[in-house]
Amino acid sequence: MKYPNGKRSANAKNVSAPKQQKKTTFSNRGMTLEEDISITNKYYLESQIAVVHKKPTPVQIVNVDYPKRSAAVIKEAYFKQASTTDFNGVYRGKYIDFEAKETRNKTSFPLSNVHQHQIDHMKAVDLQGGICFMIIKFAPLEEVYLLPSKQLFIFWDEQWKGGRKSIPYAFIKKEGYHIPFHFQARVDYAAALDRLISELEEN
Repeated sequence: MKYPNGKRSANAKNVSAPKQQKKTTFSNRGMTLEEDISITNKYYLESQIAVVHKKPTPVQIVNVDYPKRSAAVIKEAYFKQASTTDFNGVYRGKYIDFEAKETRNKTSFPLSNVHQHQIDHMKAVDLQGGICFMIIKFAPLEEVYLLPSKQLFIFWDEQWKGGRKSIPYAFIKKEGYHIPFHFQARVDYAAALDRLISELEEN
């Protein structure tokens, strides 16, 4: 643009076209996997698809301060016992129990993210005919998979016999079930669970 004296302003700069904004996916909104699953479970409950809730963590409160009569502040508390898994409930008349884990690793899921008491709990549920699994999110890849407990148990037990300390991404992608991100059901694991149930019934 030229000004009245016919010269270009010294402060004028070339105006470039606005940069295209990076497309935002449902998986990078800053929410954790557990939060996404809780939103999914709320949608499932409202749609009468499943009744699944996050398990409360038992806490022993030992010190409480009352700065106001209408308010209390917990100053000191301890976990009463080790937690089992993150979620449990009923789907299609079957008891389901599962853990949700995220990893920044692109090539494998470290078994250090899981604890022995969680494995013991899942094996006990599995023995009683319940359906156990793990939902694993590979954050850098923005991919989420449902891994059946029996596949998890294989690697967990083998690590104590000199086996590897992680589950390869390629194995999870092959033996697990991919879970898509949707608007309402953020981590829509129902379809993956349907496939798992069908395979269990066939066997």
